[in-house]
Amino acid sequence: MTDNVSLVSGVAKRYASALLDLAEETGVTADVERDLGNFEGLLAESSDLDRLVKSPAFSAEEQLNALTALLDKAQISGLAGNFVKLAARNRRLFVLPDMIKAFRVLLAEKRGEETAEVVSAAELSDDQVTALKEALSASSGKSVNISAKVDPALIGGLVVKVGSRMIDTSLRTKLNSLKFAMKEVG
Repeated sequence: MTDNVSLVSGVAKRYASALLDLAEETGVTADVERDLGNFEGLLAESSDLDRLVKSPAFSAEEQLNALTALLDKAQISGLAGNFVKLAARNRRLFVLPDMIKAFRVLLAEKRGEETAEVVSAAELSDDQVTALKEALSASSGKSVNISAKVDPALIGGLVVKVGSRMIDTSLRTKLNSLKFAMKEVG
């Protein structure tokens, strides 16, 4: 399993790196970033598109034809559109979400930014996001972007992941630790 994960992440990083290099050479980095974000939004909205991208049941030609029509309709063209089509031709569509994520990570590194993945039990207010952003920027010395998600199973608190560092202040984790400690005693 870990071999598959590292293979996918390796492929995703190579494709993303090549895309970023080409986008910088041609001066269309912002366009590519925007178009990939739009495509990612389409993936999140449509379970059919997600299935098309991830399922090996469709031939490369079927995937390519469907994506070409979708990209035209969504007005995603140029380098980003060609990139998605290349992934389809090379039977790498299943890695496309990871490629987009890797592209964002590499772009943020070039800009001297970091992205913090924040999971909270309830949606964070704008003031909380701003305060968290400032605190993380101060501790890392870099500009930090927040990618926030909500997971009610946390009960309360936050789980913050920046790069390889993770800070878990969730009530779920604290309760699990307490449960484990009580099992050791009793």
